Amino acid sequence: MSTIVLLTVTGLGLGALYFLVASGLSLIYGLMGVLNFAHGSFLTLGAFAGWEFARRAGADNWWTFLGSLLVGAVVGALFAAFTEFVLIRKLYERHIEQVLVTVGLSLASVALFDGIWGTDTIHISGPDWFRETTGILGAQISNDRFVAIIAAVLVLLGLVFFLKRTRYGMIIRAGVESRSMVTALGIDVRKAFTLVFAIGGAAAGLGGVLASHYFQYVSPLLGGSLLIFAFIVTVIGGLGSLTGAAIASVVVALLQQFANFYLNGTGDFVVVVALALVLLFRPSGLLGRKS
Repeated sequence: MSTIVLLTVTGLGLGALYFLVASGLSLIYGLMGVLNFAHGSFLTLGAFAGWEFARRAGADNWWTFLGSLLVGAVVGALFAAFTEFVLIRKLYERHIEQVLVTVGLSLASVALFDGIWGTDTIHISGPDWFRETTGILGAQISNDRFVAIIAAVLVLLGLVFFLKRTRYGMIIRAGVESRSMVTALGIDVRKAFTLVFAIGGAAAGLGGVLASHYFQYVSPLLGGSLLIFAFIVTVIGGLGSLTGAAIASVVVALLQQFANFYLNGTGDFVVVVALALVLLFRPSGLLGRKS
């Protein structure tokens, strides 16, 4: 029983990280039709920015951790907004060019991060509470898993509230349906679309800081490794569906954890099989709109 509880909670923590990355991917694609292959770079830069803040603060306490979360989210948002403004804005409806530009940015950013911070992994330490465990039904769970889960839930609720209850959220949804109509009303849709990228980048930057504590390291390849599974989550959940991304994040992470433990480390293979089955029998994903 304790093993099942341990695998479940650990899987939920991993699923929280997947969702923080996939939520930005799903938001950007669902509202703007852009498949952003540079999204992992937002995560990596956010993780490095959070680490730099914590290193310079010189204290592994809660205030430093919360500050690193804020710095990671802000840096991720700024980098994402810059990417949209400089590279993506003129490429809407030109999907091949979008893929080429974002893939190129992803490769270039890894090389840039290598040059700045080096290729070796950097050990991360947080508040002492993170290194402690909490007992649940006989299982000892690392406390940082609970922080990741809480953060993912808050991000999901915040995104849903923003899109459905705020003025800019309504402008964005209206601009997706009819950009010309919204523009005719005197509203600059371009600013709203930049905001979407910034929100997605903030979620990725936040996920980067939490991922660095989950895996206890940060490296230039951190974002790329998580981006692969974030894309899988986005496809399984349904392109453009935040709720679908949340459900798929949990399913994918739990499949990984249980398959790795009970099926001799075959978690990644099982996830790929699940992706293939979804593509074969439900191409739109769990909650995606059928074309």
